[in-house]
Amino acid sequence: MEKVALLVDVQNVYYTARQAYRRNFDYNRFWALATHGREVVAAFAYAIDRGDSKQREFQNILRAIGFEVKLKPFIQRADGSAKGDWDVGITIDALEQTKDADVVVLVSGDGDFEPLVQTLRKNHHKSVELYGVPSLTAAAVAHAANSFIAIDEQLLL
Repeated sequence: MEKVALLVDVQNVYYTARQAYRRNFDYNRFWALATHGREVVAAFAYAIDRGDSKQREFQNILRAIGFEVKLKPFIQRADGSAKGDWDVGITIDALEQTKDADVVVLVSGDGDFEPLVQTLRKNHHKSVELYGVPSLTAAAVAHAANSFIAIDEQLLL
């Protein structure tokens, strides 16, 4: 049985699905699709913690599906800008926590992940499946993956 690791950039998929479709990503349907006939060896959902109850409920739903939820605090800078991305954490986990996986599934359209996808494929001999909103996914990362799966009607609530 093929072994799979799932890495979901929660902020990216939330904002891109909202911007493109004004809808939410269906994590249950994604899990069923990405894990069908496969053994899950790692499943991480990376989110920003703002500390509100609705967000905690959502994180508990992700845990019930099977994800380990990794949280980073939301940081509001004095100039009004905000910081809160998981690019480095996702990269480290992809390189360290997916050793037993045959396939790494990355949910993000962020072009910053192109070098990671290349490294996973070339140096670590992993097959990489990228899920993203087509109109908001960087072409470089989509082309670097073994396959690109569009987040569209089938993966939206």
